[in-house]
Amino acid sequence: MASPQTTEQPPPHIDPTQAPVAFGNWALPKLIMELQDVELFTRQRALAALCELVHDHERAYEAILSGCMERLKVLLQDEDNLVRVKTTEVLYVLASHSLGRDAFLKFDIVGPLANLLEDPENACRKNVHQALNRIAEFPSGAVFMVCMGLVPRLVLKVSDEEEDIRALILSTLSCCVSVNALPALESDAISVLKDQLSHPSPAIRQAATSALVGISVPADGKMKVCEEDLLPMLVKLLSDEDQGVVANAAGTIMNTAVITKGKSEALDAGAIAPLMRLVVSENTAVCANALRALTVLAEVPRARAQLLEHVPLLTSRLAHPNSIIQRAASTAIEVISWKP
Repeated sequence: MASPQTTEQPPPHIDPTQAPVAFGNWALPKLIMELQDVELFTRQRALAALCELVHDHERAYEAILSGCMERLKVLLQDEDNLVRVKTTEVLYVLASHSLGRDAFLKFDIVGPLANLLEDPENACRKNVHQALNRIAEFPSGAVFMVCMGLVPRLVLKVSDEEEDIRALILSTLSCCVSVNALPALESDAISVLKDQLSHPSPAIRQAATSALVGISVPADGKMKVCEEDLLPMLVKLLSDEDQGVVANAAGTIMNTAVITKGKSEALDAGAIAPLMRLVVSENTAVCANALRALTVLAEVPRARAQLLEHVPLLTSRLAHPNSIIQRAASTAIEVISWKP
């Protein structure tokens, strides 16, 4: 006759690496208490459960309002690798919410997070850069990061990290230089970005060229682009397969060609022909930046003479449905057709 037996194994739908989540309103308070437990395994399980929980938008907001951010800030300094990895993962998820980004700045979490840029765990560093990138995507976050002196540290990390993390760093730098390019210039960021322009990864090329657009806005940035002999490389990138790279390359040429040296070097690199090919692009950013770059170059008599034969093509862009393209084409025609 069979006798009933009870297995000691947990049910198959229960993850033993996660702390059991309490019902209803007790779920997050219980987990936050366990985050402060002296027992390492308890902290690890609580973080694993919290990682799953905060993917729910309502739970994420509840966690932020329940004092979770302050506790996570402390755990960033934990000696255990897994605790740091899971802590940065939770923060990365919470950084996707406006309330979470405000909490990052309010509780000064960016600083302790940046202290993990040298963490031995690759997963931890990736989470850190994902969180920083989300913060930097918003002007207030980018300004905060620039003011705390994070840009030079990011510049130094570009060449050291693997491909996926490197793209994140470059993207964060792009956001930072859009609000203030001087710290990046002072950190010799242009020479670092130059090395990334020929990288096989489109994501890295796009992020690097995006940073160059911002860094070429101030006069010092324009001169540095010329001094580093970047314009011939940017002209080649006008034929890149990635449209984001092309748009950014045209934008940097446009910014740099504002100064006389930039005009001369762009023309010597043969910028007009590839820019004219981009005028018919259906990508708004590519077309608009190409038209604006041609407009700036047309201020040089030899370029204006060369562009006069292309006025009919530029005129056809006046019928484009996008007003941005219409205005850019109109300005280009006006400058090219000008006679002294």
